[in-house]
Amino acid sequence: MLRRIPVIVLLGLLLLTAACTNKKVQNPLANLGSKQPDKVLFDRAMDAMKHNRFEVARMTLQTLINTYPDSEYIARAKLAVADSWYAEGGSTALTQAEIEYKDFETFFPNMPEAAEAQLKLANIHYQQMEKPDRDFTHGMRAEQEYRQLIMQFPDSKLVPEAKQRLLEVQEVLAEREFRIGRFYYLRQSYPAAIARLRTIVDRYPLYSRVDEALYLLGQSYEGEIAMLRARKLDETAKARMIQDFTNGGADAYSRILTRYPVMDRADDAKSRLAALHRPAPRPTKAAVEQNIKELQSRQETGMFGRLMGNFQKHPDVAQATKVGDPTLVDPKPVSATEVVQQATRAMMGPAAPGSDKNAVSVETVGKGAPPPNEAAPRSDAPPADSSAIPAPADNSSTGSSSAGATAAQPDNSATPTPTNNSAAPAASSDPASPAAGELKPNVPQDPNELKPNASPGGSQILPPPSQVNEIQNGDSQPAQPAAGRADSNSADTTSSSQQKNANDDIDKTIASSKHKKKKGLRKIVPF
Repeated sequence: MLRRIPVIVLLGLLLLTAACTNKKVQNPLANLGSKQPDKVLFDRAMDAMKHNRFEVARMTLQTLINTYPDSEYIARAKLAVADSWYAEGGSTALTQAEIEYKDFETFFPNMPEAAEAQLKLANIHYQQMEKPDRDFTHGMRAEQEYRQLIMQFPDSKLVPEAKQRLLEVQEVLAEREFRIGRFYYLRQSYPAAIARLRTIVDRYPLYSRVDEALYLLGQSYEGEIAMLRARKLDETAKARMIQDFTNGGADAYSRILTRYPVMDRADDAKSRLAALHRPAPRPTKAAVEQNIKELQSRQETGMFGRLMGNFQKHPDVAQATKVGDPTLVDPKPVSATEVVQQATRAMMGPAAPGSDKNAVSVETVGKGAPPPNEAAPRSDAPPADSSAIPAPADNSSTGSSSAGATAAQPDNSATPTPTNNSAAPAASSDPASPAAGELKPNVPQDPNELKPNASPGGSQILPPPSQVNEIQNGDSQPAQPAAGRADSNSADTTSSSQQKNANDDIDKTIASSKHKKKKGLRKIVPF
């Protein structure tokens, strides 16, 4: 009897353990209890991922997808498979994660997790992005994916993070383009340098060295001017090309002063505009404040960070700005061929207004259509009336040549002869006048016909009187009363003083925000 007691106790413990293991599994997402087998599989996969057992997690999730295709956890299971590859890391795993994220967006485009999948898809290329002097494929892909997230999910809470990452990617891409443009400039390949630098300033206006790019752009235009002056060309064409290059350089320098007035190249831009005999524009207060915010948001990489950056594959993005919106649509890029074509058009001069440069002119030989062929003469035809054929002027010449060389004279018998000699037209040397042999139709003159530049009474028509209300030269404004002039002068004085005070405030703000250290291409000698 005593031996049966331990057996009963053991059976009770086994039953109690079985009852404890049959408890409900807690849902980590919805915080709801469930005994569903698909939910059990999903929780096991999540637990395996927490312990970095990615293979076990993927096998469990794949079992869930294949066994329960109508489960409510199918979408989460597919996203979790992609997350397992993403968390595992490595080039092969990240490539597989990209495929899984794209499949998730294809099958579940309207779920809130689609924006998260797009962000991780862009982060895959961001993590593999290399330095500006190396392969830029992942940088371009990251830019495309971040732009797609911002434009496809504008209301997502992940948009601010995507914008900041996009600014960092564009900083790296702009640095690459800048280095290429600087290389062309140093090699004096100015059309290629102009094309690259113009693309930079139009596509990446928030680039940390955009003032250097604009300054190099102006220097490239000046380099073209220096090379053009050394060539032997037509002076008119040369002047047109120099004017076009001067306008391009002045626009680049002016953009530094109006958009980036606090950056390092502002003073150099003023001096170059003075050398080109162009006025230096003044920036607005809003432009100064915006440029100050951009400079303050950038970070400086220390000496240790720059040293360790030589051993890292990922580029340094500390100089990327933290304010402003990145460029979402690229403008049309500029090519070196277009720069050369623009210079050629400037050399040829402006086209006439209303003319088409692609029009083709056709020259017509002869006037009118050829006459129809005459019928062949017949022997049995009656003779032609001799009165209808004009008599030849010279009897010694043949009839055919006389008929072709002599013009038919009008019959003046039906024309009334004027009785007053003063009314007869005077002889004129003008070939277009009647006295010069102009042919007139054989019709009676109309006495009521108006002659050119003549009135019905015979007097000459005078030119129209001048307009009395027309503003004469030198009088651009009507006279004003003395009191009005005094009020106008006082208002002009007040506005000019206010403008001067505003300009002084802007100059003080720029001076206080200037960096003491000049960075960039200080060894560039202006032309």
